Amino acid sequence: MTNKYIIDFYNHYNEENRLCAKHGSVEFLTTMHYINKYLCQGDKIIEIGAGTGRYSHALAMQGYSVDAVELVEHNIDIFKEKIVPEENISIIQGSALDLFAFGSNTYDMTLLLGPMYHLYNDKDKRRALSEAIRVTKPGGIVIAAYVISDGCLIDDGFYRENIDIDNYIKSGLIDGETFATSSEPKDLFELVRKEDIDELMSSFDVTRLHYAASDGCALLIRERLDKMDDNMFDLYLKYHLSVCERSDMVGFTSHSIDVFRKNQSITISSQNK
Repeated sequence: MTNKYIIDFYNHYNEENRLCAKHGSVEFLTTMHYINKYLCQGDKIIEIGAGTGRYSHALAMQGYSVDAVELVEHNIDIFKEKIVPEENISIIQGSALDLFAFGSNTYDMTLLLGPMYHLYNDKDKRRALSEAIRVTKPGGIVIAAYVISDGCLIDDGFYRENIDIDNYIKSGLIDGETFATSSEPKDLFELVRKEDIDELMSSFDVTRLHYAASDGCALLIRERLDKMDDNMFDLYLKYHLSVCERSDMVGFTSHSIDVFRKNQSITISSQNK
């Protein structure tokens, strides 16, 4: 059932353009900043939940070998249309919960930039993270992305007044006292807080390198960002990158990234499988 909701959504959503406007590019450029921080020439990358290939194509054009996995056939079709001969890139249809086609300890970097948006229980979340860690070489880097509840509530809920007390609060999607969220597959997106991610990661033998607000307040001020000239936008991006890991800023974002290293002697416990 979860797959049905996701497939129906992305069949009608313009995923290709989501990161192209200036306000959307903050998330893309921030994520690429952290990706490039740890890549070395000759590194092999896998992107799980690659969508239409915004990151995979960008990295392949930089000369990296990229294997991509995507669930939605519509996204795969768009991804394939954009492949050019100079890219060392491949894509297959598959799920983040079962990377059976890929061997353990294979990739220098694993990107999990979409699947955690659509997993609604700890078992599935741990399974996706476990699989991402499994295919990563010891000492390799994994980058996972999340949708953060408070940034979404401030922007879409209150600023744009899309919060619906009858449907959201009374149904239990949003707690009317703590404003924590509890999503189901029909809600499409799983909204979390950093403490949820910390608890999730506590069962894995990895080392966190960075936790960053990948778009900060970009969605809240999207109209202003989109009107900026390139010089002002570059200055804003410089500011954003200087504060996006600050502990007082990481909750004020619609998306976050968790950057961690697979420890050299890691073993995945059975509880995560």
